[in-house]
Amino acid sequence: MKDIKTLGELKQSGYVSKSIKDELRDNLRTKIKSGKPVFEGVHGFENTVIPELERAILSRHNINLLGLRGQAKTRLARKMIELLDEYMPIIAGSEINDDPLRPISRYAIDIIAENGDATPIQWIHRSERFFEKLATPDVTVADLIGDVDPIKAANLKLSYADDRVIHFGMIPRANRCIFVINELPDLQARIQVALFNILQEGDIQIRGFKVRMPLDMQFVFTANPEDYTNRGSIVTPLKDRIGSQILTHYPESIAIARTITHQEAKLDKVQSDAVYVPSLAKDLLEQISFEARESEFIDAKSGVSARMSITAYENLLSTAERRGLLSGADTTTVRLSDFMGIIPAITGKVELVYEGEQEGAAVVAQHLIGDAIHTFFPAFFPKIEKLERDATASPYANLLEWFFAETGFELLDDATDEEYRKQLDAVLPLEELIQKYQPNYTPEDKYFLKEFLLWGLVEYDKLSKDRVVSGYQFKDLYSNYINKL
Repeated sequence: MKDIKTLGELKQSGYVSKSIKDELRDNLRTKIKSGKPVFEGVHGFENTVIPELERAILSRHNINLLGLRGQAKTRLARKMIELLDEYMPIIAGSEINDDPLRPISRYAIDIIAENGDATPIQWIHRSERFFEKLATPDVTVADLIGDVDPIKAANLKLSYADDRVIHFGMIPRANRCIFVINELPDLQARIQVALFNILQEGDIQIRGFKVRMPLDMQFVFTANPEDYTNRGSIVTPLKDRIGSQILTHYPESIAIARTITHQEAKLDKVQSDAVYVPSLAKDLLEQISFEARESEFIDAKSGVSARMSITAYENLLSTAERRGLLSGADTTTVRLSDFMGIIPAITGKVELVYEGEQEGAAVVAQHLIGDAIHTFFPAFFPKIEKLERDATASPYANLLEWFFAETGFELLDDATDEEYRKQLDAVLPLEELIQKYQPNYTPEDKYFLKEFLLWGLVEYDKLSKDRVVSGYQFKDLYSNYINKL
């Protein structure tokens, strides 16, 4: 079809025009019948959001994706490009992508009247049929719809009453395309009103011109819940004109969250080869986001973006990589103490409530890491009850006695991998607990599990942990008090 260069050749080819909503619908039907994934690369929505989105496309609806930040709303909109035909014909030189068989602009109608079947056409790829605009308070009707262009009027020596002096805005230029407006509530109410006719009747009005142009568009809006975006809201008549409102959500399981983080993290091969990340470390990292969404210190209405886990994972590997570079090692393994390196990725991604502000962002981040360890601990080792009748019967008795006898045990930040393993191997009860409760745990992950056991006992108030100049010191919880007596 790309070899067709004129309107006459296009007619002879048997090409049939269709609206963009029919185009999306037909290609979606084909994909569903073939069993191919429609929104590949979007995880966790297979049984919730994606079926609703497919129903909306089949219904030829304009769509509003409503959800908290970091829930792949824009990603879903961009994936709709793959449901468009690969190439689309337009009248060559048309500002608004005029359909050669159904021209709507003055320019296209005049050029066809002049050239007939010899009218030149061109083909545009589906990747060029996606327009996106972030709603900001400074957006004007002229930006979106259009305005009179005095320079064009002067150059063409036309009166302002001539519709050829119109300069089209983003929406008319996106004719026969997908047009996305992100953060719709941030768009001023008077600008939202300008969208009414475009959504319902498909016509536009510019500076008093009676311009009736049946624009052919697929609108996709994204928005945070209105109780969060206090900056504005979606006006009710505009809501009424949007066919389907689809609620998005965060990953519902650690496995899905891990898949998203692995897919989106920007890592190069050098970094991936240099740093080994234990499976437990990956799960623990994702659990931090789950804890943040339930934390009393964080505003639940604001949400905790999936970007937090992604940037935290990148920071985690960079922390281990930097330690390896300083020690001269080509490869290293992530340690639990490396999780302190992800704090900057957490503090910039969460909105704190008053109590959280009082605690401080960095302290809240440390609480979240501790909460994740606390949650995971019973899945690997016997649960620690708050009140234990007989401390000697505890499975951790030998380990706690070892720390009671020692003056202090330190894990240094800059210790080489060999020194790190040697320090943990010196605590013999650690090995006994691993062999008893996690005998099949992989050897390359075992040392991370040992450190996890120590941090877990701290979270359950069985050991104390103090930050020293260049590492962490673990002690018996009551040894300092007894020694002072």
